[in-house]
Amino acid sequence: MTVDADAGQLKDETDEPGWEVDPDDEWGIAVIATVGRQLKLRREAAGLKAGDFGKAIGYGEDLVYKVEGGKRIPQPGYLDNADRVLKAGGLVSAMKKDVAKVRYPKKVRDLAELEAKAVEIALYESHTIAGLLQTREHARAVIGAAQPPYSPDDVERMVSARLARQSIFARSPAPALSFVLEEGVLRRPIGGTMVWRQQLERLLEVGRLHNVVLQVMPMNCDTHSGLDGRIELLKFADGTAVGRSDGAFNGRPIHEPKDLRILELRYGTIRAQALSPRESLAFIEQLLGEEK
Repeated sequence: MTVDADAGQLKDETDEPGWEVDPDDEWGIAVIATVGRQLKLRREAAGLKAGDFGKAIGYGEDLVYKVEGGKRIPQPGYLDNADRVLKAGGLVSAMKKDVAKVRYPKKVRDLAELEAKAVEIALYESHTIAGLLQTREHARAVIGAAQPPYSPDDVERMVSARLARQSIFARSPAPALSFVLEEGVLRRPIGGTMVWRQQLERLLEVGRLHNVVLQVMPMNCDTHSGLDGRIELLKFADGTAVGRSDGAFNGRPIHEPKDLRILELRYGTIRAQALSPRESLAFIEQLLGEEK
């Protein structure tokens, strides 16, 4: 097999954050090791040295060794170019789906799988904007503010995972989504004024979707049933459900109908105490107008 003579400037992503394999993720390590081994076998069968292969696909030799050694998560472009150069007929490109999941922490993968199956999702957030509603820059600012701080690699991995969960907005049929957010959270300019304004605009965009109900809990509300913290409820097509609350059942996932009814009662009460959906969108528009 011949190598591209004009590969242009080679990409070297070995220092880019967010593409290292999580050492605590056994499944992820196994997936990337298998992908790397398959790529190496195909490259060697094609009679290509690592350096020549790197030039042909437009990536540096060091990255080729890291990918084949299971030390680096290959980006989608890497796999597509490898598929083309190795004439794999789409078999290498087909690895992208599993490879993409490896970037996300295990607990986020598990949550994303549940959200992808849910027909109803209800969320009350007391201290932040729900991850399903966050913009990339807002998510990066929130995650980056943690103490002790995450490494740049972990920040990018977590941001990408959070954004990937938002694919539920493109699902068909669309799930029913309900969110209640605190006024104080909406007023806090996390990430700076521009990031904050873009986040509020995103809330308006999502809040106008036909399958979304977005409400704001005002600070002047003299009765508040959500002071114990976050509540999350997911319901599935087979009639089962799962819930979680910061202030009930020690924060663990619950499945029993009698326990779920408690969370449903609390969430329903919170919604009744919050501004209506129409009032909530008007309130967010007002916040944006105050900063013009």
